[in-house]
Parts: sequence; structure tokens; C-alpha cells
Amino acid sequence: MKSGPKGVIMADIVRVEEDSPERCQGVNRQGQCLNKREPGSDYCIAHGGNKGREKMEKESLKNYRLTKFQAQIQKYVDSPNIKCLRDEVGILRVLMEEKLNQCSDAKDLIYQSGPISDLVIKIEKLVTSCHKLEGSMGSLLDKQAIIQFGSELITLISSEIKDEEVLASISQKLLTLINKTIGEEETNA
Repeated sequence: MKSGPKGVIMADIVRVEEDSPERCQGVNRQGQCLNKREPGSDYCIAHGGNKGREKMEKESLKNYRLTKFQAQIQKYVDSPNIKCLRDEVGILRVLMEEKLNQCSDAKDLIYQSGPISDLVIKIEKLVTSCHKLEGSMGSLLDKQAIIQFGSELITLISSEIKDEEVLASISQKLLTLINKTIGEEETNA
């Protein structure tokens, strides 16, 4: 097989009649080219007609990727947890744990101190953002709301349980749980 201009294999080129609508629009020394144009182009392979096909294929691939990414993005947009950053905090904490597990001695820890510091800062920023987001959405209960809830729960339980010792035990356990939850030693309910 003979090779033509720019490595084009001559067997791929088909000749057409002078009056053919499929005729290449390229011009050579003899005049208008007599080769068949490539589909989707006005030119034959020798005059760059395949570049149009390559361009269409690249564009098609680009559109496919764009559609694929849009589908992935839509999955997250439609998620009911779109405003929840807890998964991302968890991922960063797992990364931190893995980074620390890679350190076998103080030398490794010093060597990894830059990436570890970056992860600490990212975790801190994400936790702060998560807390602000949940607070602005009303997802967080403040201390007073938790204490009020506990008090109402004890009142509800006391309407069903008449044994004073059991009620006192439940109340004390609930108060301990509330104190643990809000991070205080003592709360007056």
C-alpha cells in the first residue's frame, strides 16, 4: 500500500467523477481535488477531512463526559443530606487516622507533620462549618432546649410510673445523660 500526504494510506481514498456532489473541495496543482469527501466534511482525507470527524468524535466524548458529570452532580443535588457535612468530616478523620498509622516513629511523624497539620486545619474548618450550618438550619438543640426536653420527659414518665424509687432512678439517669450530652457536671432541671 502506498502512503500519501501526511501518512494517509492511499487505499482509504476513493476517486469520484468531476460532477459528483461528494467531491472534495480541496484544491491541488491540477485544480479541484477528485477524491471523495469524508462524511461530515467538505474535504477528503488528503485535505484534512478526517480532522472534522476527529473533532466530532472529541466533541461527542466531551459531551458524554459532561453528561456523566452532570448526572453525578445531580445525584448530590437531589440528596436530602446536601447540607450535611458529617460524611466529609468522617472522610477527613479517616484520612487523618491513616496518615497517623503510616508513622512508625517520631521521624515519620515529623516527616508527615505538614500533611497532618493540613488535615487538622481542614477538619477544624469543616467541623466549624458543619456546626454553623446545623445551627442555622435549627438542627442543633441548645442547652436550655435539652434541659426542657428532659424535664418534660420526666413529667411524662412520672404520669405513668407511680413507684417513687424507680422514678427517682430514671430521673437521675436521665439527668446524668443530659449533663453528659451538654458537657456539664451539674444541671438543675
